[in-house]
Amino acid sequence: MTTLVSVGYIVAFVLFIYGLMGMTGPRTAVRGNWIAAAGMTVAVVATLLQPGMGNWLLIALGLGIGAVIGVPAARRVKMTAMPQMVALFNGVGGGAVALIAWVEFRVTTGYEAEPLYVAIASLFAAIVGSVSFWGSGVAFGKLQELLPGRPVTLGRLQQPLNIVLLAAALACAVIIAAGGRSEWLIIGVLVAAGLIGVMVVLPIGGADMPVVISLLNAFTGLSAAAMGLALDNTALIVAGMIVGASGSILTNLMAQAMNRSIPAILAGGFGSGGGGGAVAAGGGGDRPVRSTSAADAAIQLAYAGRVMVVPGYGLAVAQAQHAVREMADLLEAKGIDVAYAVHPVAGRMPGHMNVLLAEADVPYESLKEMDESNSAFPQVDVSLVIGANDVTNPAAQSDPNSPIYGMPILHVTSSRSVIVLKRSMGSGFAGIDNALFTDPKTAMLFGDAKESVGGIVEELKSL
Repeated sequence: MTTLVSVGYIVAFVLFIYGLMGMTGPRTAVRGNWIAAAGMTVAVVATLLQPGMGNWLLIALGLGIGAVIGVPAARRVKMTAMPQMVALFNGVGGGAVALIAWVEFRVTTGYEAEPLYVAIASLFAAIVGSVSFWGSGVAFGKLQELLPGRPVTLGRLQQPLNIVLLAAALACAVIIAAGGRSEWLIIGVLVAAGLIGVMVVLPIGGADMPVVISLLNAFTGLSAAAMGLALDNTALIVAGMIVGASGSILTNLMAQAMNRSIPAILAGGFGSGGGGGAVAAGGGGDRPVRSTSAADAAIQLAYAGRVMVVPGYGLAVAQAQHAVREMADLLEAKGIDVAYAVHPVAGRMPGHMNVLLAEADVPYESLKEMDESNSAFPQVDVSLVIGANDVTNPAAQSDPNSPIYGMPILHVTSSRSVIVLKRSMGSGFAGIDNALFTDPKTAMLFGDAKESVGGIVEELKSL
């Protein structure tokens, strides 16, 4: 039986890695996901085959409850709600690890007679898993708009409080590792770590949320790997390390895309406003806004040689990706080159726009990364910005006082003209004005993005 379990784990690892390789492109992503899921199934079965697994009724009950909740939730979730679902599901993983650490403390009577590394690994898993669970819960609340998307801070008390909470969690952990047996100690670890998760994510503004989701995902993976070490479970170690490593790499890449360090992101405050209120739809003072219609936008696009579509969260909200694909097909039939400029942090989670466009069967080669897009903008006749706000805001380059100053953006103003599709002149997730809207090159097409693109499509058909 031991040999069979070992073989099962090896098969699961191969499937994990092979499935992860499939995630490198939209054409193979679905297949890669199924392969990785098959690997996890093999790992679970192999684990259940180990002697002394415990109460099979409780195991079956847990699997059943998880399937009843998880499968319908995953099938019914709208693409606009995918970021918060990712945050929620990721947090559940961290919470499960924290609970396992608590159970391990109880079963071993405070890790009595266990090697020191077991206690250290379990306590590390408890702290990081609890931070991930509660932090992901706050991220979910912000994305779901149950909590304010803006930073919520205690001012100067914020960082001292975080340090006190961390010290409390570490103090309880050290006492346990030194031989403390009181269950209140492990509860203290979990509570203090949970409060850290809440207090660290609350001050983080919406513009940083894609990075936060990725970071918390890495935390969950690291906590799972540590718990696997404590339990001597090879599958948990390997799966956790894959998630932790990939999440850490992605977090670093996302932070670089925003030209910000991870400590600066965790310090919070980004997206706190500072740009004043949003400009009124009709403009204000010496900042006039030029509006356009679907008919005029269609004519402008039809006579362009090269069009760059810049998708953002507004595209997801309106579910306009299929209408955009239809519009692109009509333009390409007229001999117009159409491409898509995708900013690394567009939307509210890593790869959000890529997933949306892949859902509409947009060719992968048409998706251009930020550097490639910025090189192409000077040759673009029309940039069509659909709900992308902060990632196109010129203030990131021109206004040293802006909260997003220094963040790399898509240089849409380098194109010959810009059409922005938005419901209103409201600010983006960072909570600041966008000077792009008042740029002389820009025309605003107000309304629901799907309806606006649909209007453009109908006009194109009649040209």
